Amino acid sequence: MLVFEKNSLTTEIEALIKKYGSNRTSLLPILQDIQILHGHISDFAQQEVARILDIHPVEVYGVITFYSFLSIEAKGKYIIRLCQTISCDLAGKASIAKVLEGELGIKFGETTTDKKFSLEYVNCMGMCDQGPAMLINEVVYTKLTPHRIVEILKTYK
Repeated sequence: MLVFEKNSLTTEIEALIKKYGSNRTSLLPILQDIQILHGHISDFAQQEVARILDIHPVEVYGVITFYSFLSIEAKGKYIIRLCQTISCDLAGKASIAKVLEGELGIKFGETTTDKKFSLEYVNCMGMCDQGPAMLINEVVYTKLTPHRIVEILKTYK
């Protein structure tokens, strides 16, 4: 008889299901917590969530790929999201993007080799009157200038 040892990720997912419940409406908060704990949602985590919630893995994958704050790929410790709405464009987003890429040595959609920073665009942060705006993890920065970007990044390096 084969005996399988329970994976620690499976144990975490079971705890999240106890916390949020075992119905479809629990899927998003469970995935958000996995993202916070691990920085991404692995294939294994997707399969386990689907299995335990008794839903198809494609549904789990669909939710992850729909929401920009969820990811199937590991990201940097600090995820920098720059708003790309028209109002941020008009307020100077292009110069901010250029400075971010130059300071970090990566392009948008990439992660630094030391896994410290990831650069992403986000469609709207709701800060249209204070653009250009960006998030670093959950911290919002508004009315950005190229000089201010350099100063902000120093605090994270």
